[in-house]
Amino acid sequence: MSKKRRQHSAALKAQVGLEALKEIQPVHVIAAKHQVHPTQVNQWKKEVAERLPEVFSKQADADATEAKAREQELYAEIGKLKMQLEWLKKKLGPYGD
Repeated sequence: MSKKRRQHSAALKAQVGLEALKEIQPVHVIAAKHQVHPTQVNQWKKEVAERLPEVFSKQADADATEAKAREQELYAEIGKLKMQLEWLKKKLGPYGD
């Protein structure tokens, strides 16, 4: 019988990775405190170090703005298609049933 894998929250991963990045305590102490394997702590530490510059980049803001604009375009298209569908239903009358 296999053991189920534990799922860790993003907040825990960030906290553990940041603790390891600070290097106040050794990795094995941090791992024991949070009940994870030291290798996992090192992986999270590496990921935090790689992704930390993204927090201060303007690219994330540009992506969010671009996504909002695309969303507005799609909603406009949906509205247009709904209007066309209603017009066609009205024009077809009894043949549309």
